Order: sequence, then structure tokens, then C-alpha cells
Amino acid sequence: MTLIYPLLALLGAFLTFYLAKHNRFDGIRASAALSIIAYLIFEQFSFNAELYSIVFFGGTFIGMSAPQRFGVYTLASSAIIFSLFFAYLVPILDGFGGALGISAFLSVCICHVFILLGAPRSKKTKI
Repeated sequence: MTLIYPLLALLGAFLTFYLAKHNRFDGIRASAALSIIAYLIFEQFSFNAELYSIVFFGGTFIGMSAPQRFGVYTLASSAIIFSLFFAYLVPILDGFGGALGISAFLSVCICHVFILLGAPRSKKTKI
């Protein structure tokens, strides 16, 4: 795993989180639009477009988390945990889909459990 996985996951999570707060976007529309744009950018610059866009897309899953429950620090923690899970689950699971979904689910669940156990929450962002 390189440093690019956490950076792409963080970028996807934060862009989706903030774009979903605007009037014409919700979490699903923000995730879809940003994922398409990211894929086109990666494809244009001849990067490993399939892999990098999937990591970005997984980050958008994190960004779709409820803003009432997640703040900036929790969102960042979830995105980093997601990138770790994803990097280690891709070789184990057959295909990207299973690794993508289970990594996003587990990272959000872990951060939510820590909040329920009393971990300090980040302050709400105002936009």
C-alpha cells in the first residue's frame, strides 16, 4: 500500500461530505458525480484509473455518512481505516466490489462504535 490510498480516500470522503450539504446534491448524487469526475481525471493522466477511482469511490462511501453523527475528525479516521482495510482485503476477496463494500462498512462501524463508547466527537462543521 502506498500513501496514495489514504489520500484518495480522504479526498473522496471530504469532497462528498461537503458537496452533499448543498441544495442540489445529496450523498448519492455527490458520490456519483465526484466518482465519475475522478475516473475521467485518472484516465486522462494515464494513471491506474480503475484502481485509483475505486479507492476514491470507497472514500465517497465514507463521505455519505450522516453529518449528524460524523464530524471532520471522525470522517478522516474512517477514511484512513478504510484505505488500510481495502489494501489488505483486495488480495483476499475476489474482485474489488467485496473489498470496497466491506472496507467502507467496517471503517464507519469502527468509528461509530468508538463514538458510542465515549470517544470525543469532532465539532460540527457549519456550511
